[in-house]
Amino acid sequence: MATNPTTNAPPARDERASYDYADTEEAVPEALSALPRLVGGEVRFDDYSRELYATDASAYEMTPIGVVFPTSTRDVQVVMRHCGKNGVPVLPRGGGTSLAGQSVNEAVVLDFTRHMDGVVEVDPDGRRATAEAGVYLGDLNAELAPHGLKFAPDPAWRDKSALGGAIGNNSTGAHSLKYGKTDAYVESCEVVLADGTRTTFGEVTPEELDARADPEGDLEARIYAEIRRIIEEEAGAIEAAYPDLKRNVSGYNLDMLIEEARAVRDGSAETINIARLLAGSEGTLAIVTEAEVSLEAIPETKAMALLTYDSLIDAMEDVAPILEHDPAAVEVMDDVLLDLARETEEFADVVSMLPPEASSVLLVEFYADSDPEGVRKVAGLLADRMPDADHEGEPGEDRVRTDATINATAAMEAHDADERALFWKMRKSGLPILLSRTTDEKHISFIEDCAVPPEHLPEYAREFQEILEDNGTFASIYAHAGPGVLHVRPLINTKDVAGVDAMVDIADRVTDAVARFGGSVSGEHGDGRARTQWNEKLYGEHLWGVFRDLKTAFDPDWLLNPGSVCGDFDMSEHLRFDPDYEFEMGFDPVLEWDNDNGFQGMAELCHGCGGCRGPQETTGGVMCPTFRASEEEITSTRGRANMLRQAMSGDLPEGEAFSEEFVTEVMDLCIGCKGCAKDCPSEVDMAKLKAEVTHEYHQRHGAGLRSRIFANIDTLSTLGSATAPLSNWLPELPGARLAMEKTIGIARERSLPEFHRETLEDWFDARGPQVREADADRKALLVPDTYTNHNHPAVGKAAVRILENADVHVELADVGDSGRPAFSKGFLDAARERAEENVAALAPEIEAGWDVVVCEPSDAVMFQSDYLDLLSGSAVESVAINTYGVMEYLNAFDLDLPAGTGSLAYHGHCHQKATRKDVHAAAVLSKAGYDVDILDSGCCGMAGSFGYEADHYAMSEAIGSILVDQVKASPGERVVAPGASCRGQLEDLTDDEPPHPIEVLAAGLS
Repeated sequence: MATNPTTNAPPARDERASYDYADTEEAVPEALSALPRLVGGEVRFDDYSRELYATDASAYEMTPIGVVFPTSTRDVQVVMRHCGKNGVPVLPRGGGTSLAGQSVNEAVVLDFTRHMDGVVEVDPDGRRATAEAGVYLGDLNAELAPHGLKFAPDPAWRDKSALGGAIGNNSTGAHSLKYGKTDAYVESCEVVLADGTRTTFGEVTPEELDARADPEGDLEARIYAEIRRIIEEEAGAIEAAYPDLKRNVSGYNLDMLIEEARAVRDGSAETINIARLLAGSEGTLAIVTEAEVSLEAIPETKAMALLTYDSLIDAMEDVAPILEHDPAAVEVMDDVLLDLARETEEFADVVSMLPPEASSVLLVEFYADSDPEGVRKVAGLLADRMPDADHEGEPGEDRVRTDATINATAAMEAHDADERALFWKMRKSGLPILLSRTTDEKHISFIEDCAVPPEHLPEYAREFQEILEDNGTFASIYAHAGPGVLHVRPLINTKDVAGVDAMVDIADRVTDAVARFGGSVSGEHGDGRARTQWNEKLYGEHLWGVFRDLKTAFDPDWLLNPGSVCGDFDMSEHLRFDPDYEFEMGFDPVLEWDNDNGFQGMAELCHGCGGCRGPQETTGGVMCPTFRASEEEITSTRGRANMLRQAMSGDLPEGEAFSEEFVTEVMDLCIGCKGCAKDCPSEVDMAKLKAEVTHEYHQRHGAGLRSRIFANIDTLSTLGSATAPLSNWLPELPGARLAMEKTIGIARERSLPEFHRETLEDWFDARGPQVREADADRKALLVPDTYTNHNHPAVGKAAVRILENADVHVELADVGDSGRPAFSKGFLDAARERAEENVAALAPEIEAGWDVVVCEPSDAVMFQSDYLDLLSGSAVESVAINTYGVMEYLNAFDLDLPAGTGSLAYHGHCHQKATRKDVHAAAVLSKAGYDVDILDSGCCGMAGSFGYEADHYAMSEAIGSILVDQVKASPGERVVAPGASCRGQLEDLTDDEPPHPIEVLAAGLS
């Protein structure tokens, strides 16, 4: 988001949906009661806000004092001065993606991502950019891409990671072999100091440092004095204690400070960059509000090799010789992850390309200026393989190893973008697999990113595995082998005292090993609550004291994120799940939960990575549409999941999960798109959780008239068709729309669907099938779903014609309402009743050889997926397996299609995307001859009844506007969309209703 550099105020965000935040009771500390009047941004002390910011992506949880959303550096100054005067800690926070717990604390949290998220200036010639602390790295790089530039550090969640957080953590990523850490790119930082002073840190000459340093001066002068003292008195101790690593972010960034000071003394540099001391400081020294960073050119092209090994240790032994070839990245996956990936639907095909005996892999990527250069670099690497590398011996047999050869058992190359993406997909499969456990045991990040010199990786990996075995657990090992950083997440149950003890023992012994190998306890994710306590062991008592002296110089009262880096954090305290944790559902779930720990396991599944917080423009995907429209944490999947878990684990009052306020403020704006079930790394199914909670709410408090009407929309639609066209005229009478809004809550601005007097069933009864069963290749029962039957019969007619053109015998199924409306509104008993009726009607027909075909995507997914949550047994499984969306059906059996021409923009339905069924429509249209641009779009914002509801209309339009922008940017001449809601939303926002893909095909029939 661009800002006005003169006023530093963000421009109006008309596209952002307004959100009437929870009207919970504000428990404002008396000392901070004046803050709401003094700060331009929002100030919140309500229980909901505090609980939303009690967690990040780590294993920790701590309720903050309050949350402030600053709009300017002045706001930050006001907060800091006010809190400083009253002794209240302050915690700056970006996307909350920290894995070590450094972004949770008992403090006033400053969330920079809501307002202070602008790119202020880009200087392409100087390869510099200036941006506010809250800008997402994905948004920053999107603005830089047209100039062929990028902010080089690439943390895994860069699209959801903020620039201020990258500086605070000294972030890096898979390509640190080329780019190093964030500190190398920090040129200057505008900061707010602990006393509220606004200043800028950057390059200073030794003379300027001397002039600014005064041990008896103001806070800024004392800071410079301490920096000068460290340079003059502690250089030797720092050089002796800091590991010689590309990847060390433990402790303060004193080694870079001394390195720059030494360069000045040697005459190879003229200045020392004080701003780089803030990199990795985790908000404990100063609050960064804006930063100038240097940029790198986007590489022209890339090339990759995938090397396989009989064991992890064999792979580790190859890392050092591979580094001689100057790769941009060297990534590893062990047997644990490969085996898990083979068992998943999404990654099984990718892993199947490996030799069956492969136990570990190294992925090696090169940057190149041309494709031939990339080919040469890969060839140079593979030329160093042992002549007998593709041996036929038994896995793990002894082989002669030399320092100069690559000992992989097999090698594969990837040069074009699709092949490279496939290799990276396999590497990135690790985290989603690990984080999908719903058991009490979790793969926890607490000793995850230790770094050692690459030549010590084999010994380190062996010792780590022995430590895990001694504690009766295991872990997968993956990530950045090139710079010596292995991601290791042991399987631990922190709800058990023995589990917590094991966690501490593992961390203690691994720290000893890391120190012995000349490594660091954190090569990427920082100290925080997980690793701060080990810094004294790593650096020694003297430098621990230097850290604390530096902290005191910057922050005399220790109010800036106190406890991190050199404080008193204990890794076993303030765990999200600890031995005292209790989860009380207070109700019996209605749906089938086939995961470990059922409803509780799903409610506890969110690990807080923030993947649901990504902007559509840079991240694409389905999740999470309401956050994208409002940028409120409570509207993200992470926010809802955390709030639900907290409501049932005692962090909120008993029974809060089923209160009107909770259902309205937390659950109601989940639009049930199911995007989280696909895009969330843990596959948190918030739509299903919402259905359970809403159902229980109805059981306790009853349901409103509007909810009941929409849950029974099929009955209303039957009446609407029977009385059409009168039913279409009545709402347009003067005052009728206003009355509907006041009495039922249907938005007066929203266009209502038109009822057809002749329904699809009426038409088919009069027409009959045109392909006899005896002459047909297949026979299909077409479901006359509510929308297709009463509102869009043309879609059903088109489906019948296309199927018959492909020699399919078509009849209409003796079912109508799928139960989707009742399910979506939380009437699970009614939804189950419809499911039972429909399964009873369809299962015998399927047994007799009929296929079931559905035009409306949400209804198709209801049969295919949601019925399995409502019912169990072979009959419902048969219906789920043999039901197809109409485009899926054409693609699955490669049926004949009429030819067509032209270009189309295809917007898939979110339910089909979530169940990975959306690919079929685009594939069928492409087979028919159309040039299809598949939009990487999310929910349209209608979401069944959601967009019709007056209190949701603004949110619905805001979500829809994101889709409209994507449609306008598409090269497709016209847009097609299978969902009736999607087509209605696009018609309302563009005055042009798109066709269903089946209608496009039918138009090609003579």
